[in-house]
Amino acid sequence: MHQVNSCIRIAGTGSCVPDRVVSNAELVARAGTQESWVVENLGIRERRVIGPGEFCSDLGTKAARRALEAAGLGPNDLDVIIVATATPDRGSPSTACIVQHKLGVTNGCPAFDLNAVCSGFLYAMSVGSQFIQSGIYRNVLVIGADTFSRITNWDRRDCVFFGDGAGAVILQRTEVEDGFFCFELSADGRGQDNFTVYPGHPHFTMNGRAVYETATTVLPQTIQGLLAKHGLSVADVSHLIPHQPSVRVLRRTAEVLGLPAERVAMNMDRYANTAGATIPILLDETVRGGRIQSGNLVVFAAVGSGWTWGAALYRWQD
Repeated sequence: MHQVNSCIRIAGTGSCVPDRVVSNAELVARAGTQESWVVENLGIRERRVIGPGEFCSDLGTKAARRALEAAGLGPNDLDVIIVATATPDRGSPSTACIVQHKLGVTNGCPAFDLNAVCSGFLYAMSVGSQFIQSGIYRNVLVIGADTFSRITNWDRRDCVFFGDGAGAVILQRTEVEDGFFCFELSADGRGQDNFTVYPGHPHFTMNGRAVYETATTVLPQTIQGLLAKHGLSVADVSHLIPHQPSVRVLRRTAEVLGLPAERVAMNMDRYANTAGATIPILLDETVRGGRIQSGNLVVFAAVGSGWTWGAALYRWQD
């Protein structure tokens, strides 16, 4: 567990998805599945897909600009840029360096990528919060961005799972109490083959049953354990902002936790699973929709390939 004692707040949020909408109807005949199965089991009706000449860094840059605007900051106010992605623009350099350039940052701030797949944004927020806690940096940009359309075989049944997108937050030092106060991060490499892109292969392969069984086990356990360590209960949770693996996973997680469905945020009907971007996109929509109030206890949770998983607690501040 990572305990945060310094006062840290989310000063701004932003998100971006591609313009192109791809409906289930466009995919099911080619992929050998049915629209009703996709909607009922995954909760997905459509997804966004990048076009020719569009990159992960483009989505991340647009999301970052919106987060900076919300925080009242300029690009050169940033002290560090972290991009959580499993689908970088290139093998080298990092997508974070490309984003830095596209943002017009000229102050030489460090920029690097982090890959924990669908848990990447939580991992990156933990790293960013520790930079602030240590006193090294004040303004940290954390981006979750993925373009899984680049590693999807559109002739396979599992092509319906993913969409492209990016979300961003500005983490900032604050003198107000009750900012981030804990993260719980875990990994188990024995699950490496259940969702992977094998060496030399252009597309991901997935064991859907293993994903479901792992997610519905580790998510509620991690959330319950984290709450208990801080003397909190599920009744204290105002909002669960989770990764979006499938509606079945989220419904089962809420059922095990005893958390009312209306407290679980979802947007996979419009965007599908955007991997490392799911949590920051969903958070940005929830914030801009005015659904989070100051003092609300927000829980973030994710599970990704590896296996990786984690949860975080945050007491919302205006």
